[in-house]
Amino acid sequence: MLKAVCENFLNDIPKQIPDEIIESVLNDKNITIERIISKGHFSPPDQFYDQDKNEWIILIQGQAVLSLEDPIEEVQMNSGDYLLITAHRKHRVEWTRPDVITIWLAIHF
Repeated sequence: MLKAVCENFLNDIPKQIPDEIIESVLNDKNITIERIISKGHFSPPDQFYDQDKNEWIILIQGQAVLSLEDPIEEVQMNSGDYLLITAHRKHRVEWTRPDVITIWLAIHF
């Protein structure tokens, strides 16, 4: 039997974040869990994500604004807010706070 390993989602956050950081926490054929660290990062202009899987996200820390299509919506997120983005619903990150580290938990299934 394997020994349980407890880790902390808020540990090992770099002080400098020149590029958004996407780290795989768990990767399985049916589910992927990621930690995403942003600080003033956003999607490139006119680039939308169009994913094959559903994505459930929760903002652990920070603030963000997302744009979604079909129907067009803008979602403002604060710490503790979560959102389900269904497969193939185009979306993008419009804004994350430039003065605060934003930490996301993303589950793709």
